[in-house]
This record gives sequence, C-alpha cells and structure tokens, in this order.
Amino acid sequence: MQQIAYNKYALYEYFVLEKYEAGIVLEGAEVKQLRQGNCNLKDSFCLLRGGELTLKNLHIPVYDKAGAFSSKDSKRDRKLLMHKAEIARLAGKVNEKGFTIVPLALYFSGALVKVEIALCKGKQNYDKKRTIAERDQKRALDREIKNYRG
Repeated sequence: MQQIAYNKYALYEYFVLEKYEAGIVLEGAEVKQLRQGNCNLKDSFCLLRGGELTLKNLHIPVYDKAGAFSSKDSKRDRKLLMHKAEIARLAGKVNEKGFTIVPLALYFSGALVKVEIALCKGKQNYDKKRTIAERDQKRALDREIKNYRG
C-alpha cells in the first residue's frame, strides 16, 4: 500500500467514528498525476445523492502531457465505488444531525487507487483546543523521554 495523500486537517476538524475503503473512478491522466504525488485532499468531502457516493473538491492538477484526452477541470466530481449495503448504512448515519463523510487518505492498493473515507462528527471549538493541548503534551513528553539520561 503506497500512500499518495493524507488529510490531517480532517482529524483536527472531526471526530472519526467509522472508516471505510472505497474505489474511485479516475481518468488515465489523473492516475499519472497521482503516481507523481500531485493531489490535495484538504477541502474535499463526500456527498450521497441517488444511492451514489461522490467525492467533491479533490484537487488533481491537469496532466500537461496528456493532450486532448484529459479533462480540463482539476476539481471535478469523482464517483466513489462501494457496496450498496455500505452506502445504505452510511446514508442512514449521515441523515442524523452533525454527521458527514470525509476522505482521510488516498493510496494505491496494487494498481488500483483507493480512498479511505470516514463517517465523522464535527468538533466544537473547545474540542479543537483540547486536541491541540493533547498534541502539545504528547510532544513535550516525547521530548523529555528522548532527552532523559538516567
């Protein structure tokens, strides 16, 4: 499994409740850009509409050597591939207040590109401050352990 991109911002903004793996429908030139590591997951999110899961705002830059065969929209909507039962379970949870589906990672599984998506609940400001404080405490503790000579 070769990781392409990771969405650190999602862990700051949301509590992750469940994780799923989904396939993604891409064009050939987009896969070439992903092999070079060119993509941005920061502002992307997933939408459920008509029994289909769509990834919005995933930025994959236009491949300049593709010629006329590439799409010119780098932030186009991309369809995600999952089993109907998983989509139905996600649809039931998303209809509750405060839940959303966010992509966490993009990676290669063999020759296929996969997206790790998560069912998330939004954090309040005090939750975000607590997350920052815990991260700072862990960093200080790790620093102390590293520098400890007993």
